[in-house]
Amino acid sequence: MLISTSSLVAGSLLPEKLLAKPESINDTAASILTADPSPDLSQAVNLYDIEQLAKARIGKMAYDFIDSGAADEITVKWNRESFDKIRLKPRVLTDVSKLDTSVDLFGEKLPYPILIAPSAYHRIIHPDGEIATAKGARAAQALYVVSSNTTTPIEEIRESSDGPLWFQLYIWDDREKTKELIFKVIENGVTAICVTVDTPINGSRDRQIKSKFALPSDVHAPYLSDRAMARGGKIPQTLKPLTWKDIEWLKSFTKVPVVLKGILNPDDAELAIQSGASGIIVSNHGGRNLDTLPATAEVMPFIADKVKGRVPLLMDGGIRRGTDVVKALAMGANAVLVGRPPCYGLGAGGADGVTKVMNMLRNELEIAMRLCGKPTLKSIDRSVLF
Repeated sequence: MLISTSSLVAGSLLPEKLLAKPESINDTAASILTADPSPDLSQAVNLYDIEQLAKARIGKMAYDFIDSGAADEITVKWNRESFDKIRLKPRVLTDVSKLDTSVDLFGEKLPYPILIAPSAYHRIIHPDGEIATAKGARAAQALYVVSSNTTTPIEEIRESSDGPLWFQLYIWDDREKTKELIFKVIENGVTAICVTVDTPINGSRDRQIKSKFALPSDVHAPYLSDRAMARGGKIPQTLKPLTWKDIEWLKSFTKVPVVLKGILNPDDAELAIQSGASGIIVSNHGGRNLDTLPATAEVMPFIADKVKGRVPLLMDGGIRRGTDVVKALAMGANAVLVGRPPCYGLGAGGADGVTKVMNMLRNELEIAMRLCGKPTLKSIDRSVLF
């Protein structure tokens, strides 16, 4: 999340004890939160508060890893600003006494349409890492998409939580190892594979480089090669530049839905459907790869018009409020994903912080639906937008 004026204002309103940084936390590259395992999150009332609390509690290297984007971080800024510019058009005197926020994705019914997006290296944010994220997601009834760059094996994540899990996949040159990983995660209850298709190479992440990002010596990513780990956890050169044939290959043996993450061009959305993709995630990688890409909210209507409901559409990028979720659904999304906010929640308060973030968004979504006069997700369409 780019620290916008609004986030700075939100942070300035927090009580001093909420922002106080524990003396035992330092700003070295290897610093991981270890103090105060049960922080008081009650004074945080929105996601900007959670971000400021996390910033005060975790090291600079970890914060910059979460917060930063590519190059001048213009796309990161646009992701947020695009939602702010969209205005809602409510209807009054409609019956909103009962809400239905549930959504069906590939035969799996979720109580609300907000998922936790895949993000890497959770143990640099909190000692419990992805285990805390999974527990927090389960308590909030949220689906968690585990990253290939997890610092916790999928078996341990599954043991810690029986909540719904998807898995984000990078396809390596070694196809047999890729297949082994897919079979492993499916054996551990993963119900969909999200293939990242927009990252043949990392973007120029200037702020991350200036913070000297590196994994601490006691933090490992089990599904990255040793060579990748030696380079500070960057995506290794053995990552295969994908083509549509690779998606067809993946579909040939994968028995769970395959969702393509990183589609921005409507023509690519059409090719995704033709390749057999089960779903599409409209994403610019949170502004972390190619700077000056358009905001996902700007391209979402065009992709929705191309797809015409043939496969589920999801989107991420810049979502910080329940009103943002309503806008995304109105533009054609079936659900949304949030990446940075759960990481801030993890840094602010471990599993409880993750739960807090997701519950905040869910509550704000319900408020926005009632105030817009839209009692069900299906009733949210472009008529709710000016």
